Amino acid sequence: MATYKKRGYKPKKEKVVDNTIEETFDESQSDVAKAFEGLDQAANKSEEWIEKNSKPLFYGLVGVAALILLYLGYTKFISEPTELEASNELAYPRSFFDQAETSAGVQADSLYTLGLEGGDGKYGFLDIAQTYGGTKAGNLANYYAGISYLKMKKYQEAIEYLDNFSSDDELLGPTALGAIGDAFADINQPEYALEYYEKAGNKKDNEFTAPMFLFKAGQTAMELKNYSKAESLFNTIKEKYATTQVGRNIDKYINSAKYAQ
Repeated sequence: MATYKKRGYKPKKEKVVDNTIEETFDESQSDVAKAFEGLDQAANKSEEWIEKNSKPLFYGLVGVAALILLYLGYTKFISEPTELEASNELAYPRSFFDQAETSAGVQADSLYTLGLEGGDGKYGFLDIAQTYGGTKAGNLANYYAGISYLKMKKYQEAIEYLDNFSSDDELLGPTALGAIGDAFADINQPEYALEYYEKAGNKKDNEFTAPMFLFKAGQTAMELKNYSKAESLFNTIKEKYATTQVGRNIDKYINSAKYAQ
């Protein structure tokens, strides 16, 4: 009898068992087990360490919390009220300072003195600088005291108080340094004057104080016959502040320094 193959019939293949997958799976399980075992050991060690050091940790946390509370308490009940009190005290001597700025001669000196020393039971700049030294108002009192002494031609006192003042303000910071330069210039110490004029000129990059004090520095360098220094300072004004009032006429000063060498 004839035989035939059914359409679509395919001979069965032998089933091949791949042991690689099973081996990989077993290895993965082993690695995971080891990882969990390591984590468990680490956790146990951490628990033991925490249990052993629980008291020091507790006292440490209490100490940190106490410091935070002390800082907040100091700020709220001491620092802020003191700042407000110092600021209120500053208003009295400032009124005399403002009047002195628009006066002249003996009258101006009398007003500056009232601002410095105070009166009628009110503090002046000197008292505020000493009593409220750690406040913003106390710092500002140093500035007003220094400028007052400078206007009264008491240069050593001016330098002392202005040197105690510090500020990153765009105008006050450079002006204080420049005023120290003015004081040194007036007592004929141009080397120190040059140093402070340069500091003032480089303190803030603006078109008011920077060119003004760089120009004073350049003129002082000319006085000291340091012509190359003067030329460099004048050139800085030309490069950075050419459109300012000082910068528009700076070429003649550059040439003076250049040809003086």
